[in-house]
Amino acid sequence: MESHSRPETASRVRWWPVGVLLAMAATAVGWEWMQDQPFQRRNLGTLAIGIGYGWILFIWWLGASGASGRARLTGALAVVSLLGAAAGLFRIRGVSGDLLPILEPRWRRVPMAAPRTLPAAAATAFRAQDDFPQFLGPERTGVLPGPAPDTEWLLHPPEVMWRRPVGAGWSGFAVVGARALTLEQLDDEEKLTCYDLANGASVWSLGEACRYKTTIAGEGPRSTPTVVAGRVYVLGALGSLRCVDLVTGRLLWRRSIREELGVGQPEWGFSGSPLVVDGQVIVGGGGGEGRALVAFDAVTGERRWATGNEGSSYGSPFPAVLDGVPQVLVFGHRSLVAHHPGDGHVLWEQPWGSGQPLVAVPVLAGPDRVMVTAGYGVGAELFSVRHAADGAWAVRSEWTSKRLKAKFANSVRFGNMVVGLDDGILVAVHLSDGRLLWKEGRYGHGQGVVAGGVLLLMSESGELVGLRPDPSGPHETGRFAVLSGKTWNPVALAGERLLVRNDLEAVCLRLRRPAVESR
Repeated sequence: MESHSRPETASRVRWWPVGVLLAMAATAVGWEWMQDQPFQRRNLGTLAIGIGYGWILFIWWLGASGASGRARLTGALAVVSLLGAAAGLFRIRGVSGDLLPILEPRWRRVPMAAPRTLPAAAATAFRAQDDFPQFLGPERTGVLPGPAPDTEWLLHPPEVMWRRPVGAGWSGFAVVGARALTLEQLDDEEKLTCYDLANGASVWSLGEACRYKTTIAGEGPRSTPTVVAGRVYVLGALGSLRCVDLVTGRLLWRRSIREELGVGQPEWGFSGSPLVVDGQVIVGGGGGEGRALVAFDAVTGERRWATGNEGSSYGSPFPAVLDGVPQVLVFGHRSLVAHHPGDGHVLWEQPWGSGQPLVAVPVLAGPDRVMVTAGYGVGAELFSVRHAADGAWAVRSEWTSKRLKAKFANSVRFGNMVVGLDDGILVAVHLSDGRLLWKEGRYGHGQGVVAGGVLLLMSESGELVGLRPDPSGPHETGRFAVLSGKTWNPVALAGERLLVRNDLEAVCLRLRRPAVESR
């Protein structure tokens, strides 16, 4: 009898587990977005779910798919090759304000644009009353007096006066006279650079060996210089406080906050911009047990006082007068704290926040009221602050709202409303009760400044937007593309010149003011 060999049974892939795993992943993502938690945590959770189920599918393919050995090996090599090619072609250039990774080609290079030179006469046109000497302007509120700029940009677009590359960092500009100052990271040096406001040329720079960098926070310094009486005060990302002569760039004195107070490095670096009041320069100390806030003599650099037990977050010290009493407001780890500017002693403190970073500056809502806002699902709250005859302070919550959750974009006041970015969408809330007036326009986590009732907002994507907000809506009047890439830096408006930058380049724009009609 003739014998026949039985053919080998072909391998069959069991595809049904793929459908089950994809359904489980979709259910997990849906559950994640149904939870009452900060927007950024939902994004991170969704990303983690995607990565986790991707690994499970990979392991299933290798060990339980039923595919032949050759097919499993081929599939695994294909996945590894694709991931390797992606890693070779692209890099993660930080994250967005919503904590989503930003990918860019590895071959991308920033063009080294030469500054545009203006006529020499333009250098004499800058007026002292137009100075923007510190973070968010003269009053540290982001609201400037004076005429509104022309925002009919279809007819009169902003004029690019100069554009130049700058080092990494999230610092803004301080402007005094014809000098514009910012902090930037250049290789392994953290530099304070003084630029000519007329043409963008470097006047002087002062570097210090220092480098701060993380994937999420980015690279470089994050505070803005403060200029008072011909002296420039800067706080570096690793806690170096320097006082520099405005004219020559000569170092006058230096203090290390970490060495002075014996504190560690904050997770996101030292981020608060120095505040100068009553002949003292005040900065966050980052520690507890009397080390939350520290003041130095503005001329000599001698330490005056250190105080506060609540630690400090990443906002800048904010000067305020509440119920007739001058004070300095700072965020602790989970609190809002008011210090006396003379000796630093705590006037009052109010529990606030969820332990996530507190960054956006407070908004004064009246002679005895202050509003604060934060991201990560915290929202906004308005407090009344009153001082009794016996010296005691009474702090009472007037309202809370989830309608304004400003992560690090600073909100501004327009009469009886506050306008700010709620997880990247522009909103207005009423100061009387926190109710939402409107919510319109996704601009990301950008920064802005107000002049004459016009909000000049730099979107996170680098586009300048002009708005005239009122209780009926934001009333966008114009858009102008300025920068490419993530833009988190504060803006500075000095007269007709708007200075904007990100971690790659800086641009000076001229915003014309409407002609005043003769009477």
